[in-house]
Amino acid sequence: MLELTCSRAWTPLLESRIGDWRLRWADGFTARANSALAIGDPGKPLPDALRAVCDFAHDHAIPPVVQVIQNTSLEDELATSGWVHYVEHRPAHEVRLLTGPLSRGTSAGAVILDEPTSGWWEMTAGSADPPEAPRHVLGTGKVGFGIVELDGVTAGAVRGAVVGEWLHIARLEVRPEFRRRGLARGLMNAVGAWGAGQGATGMLLQVAMANSGALKLYESLGCTEHHRYRYWAPGPGACEDRPS
Repeated sequence: MLELTCSRAWTPLLESRIGDWRLRWADGFTARANSALAIGDPGKPLPDALRAVCDFAHDHAIPPVVQVIQNTSLEDELATSGWVHYVEHRPAHEVRLLTGPLSRGTSAGAVILDEPTSGWWEMTAGSADPPEAPRHVLGTGKVGFGIVELDGVTAGAVRGAVVGEWLHIARLEVRPEFRRRGLARGLMNAVGAWGAGQGATGMLLQVAMANSGALKLYESLGCTEHHRYRYWAPGPGACEDRPS
């Protein structure tokens, strides 16, 4: 399942299991690293599995959230159990998973580094010196840190992580004043070439449905939709704290 590959490319600080489900915590940094990936059999009745999700979330001071493949029977069961779409996570509460060939072509000055720079951190994590959670999530694994420097600043950045045959792309960003110069495509070409050198044969991207600009770029690079997922959270009364 490609979502499991994506999860391996986006490592939380802590992961627990209930059957096949993965309960993830990264101190609140991104929903992907702070939710239950509800893929496969939780090994217990759904109400008990959701109780375990709630307990894990309460124990780690994060909202109880499950990541679910869209339009599956599990979504119907969640709705029956009083869970609702996690719209508080807009604009990324509904996501498309795309697959495509590795991007090739001119890099527009982009390079892929073995270690992140302070400029890379600023572009991808919002701080030149981020705390432990983003450092762990973004820095763990076989990772390439893509940057393009212009006018003495980091104008763009991207993260590529290789898991098996797949290159997982994330955190593609270009500063507003440097957009429309082909830098995003150059970063994709550079990280694609790097991924090929690491043994990858295709790429994966998890892109918010609302991110029309990114989707247009990725589709122009040959990416197509594999599936969609969204986040669910308990409605009123569906996930109470345990008695102390």
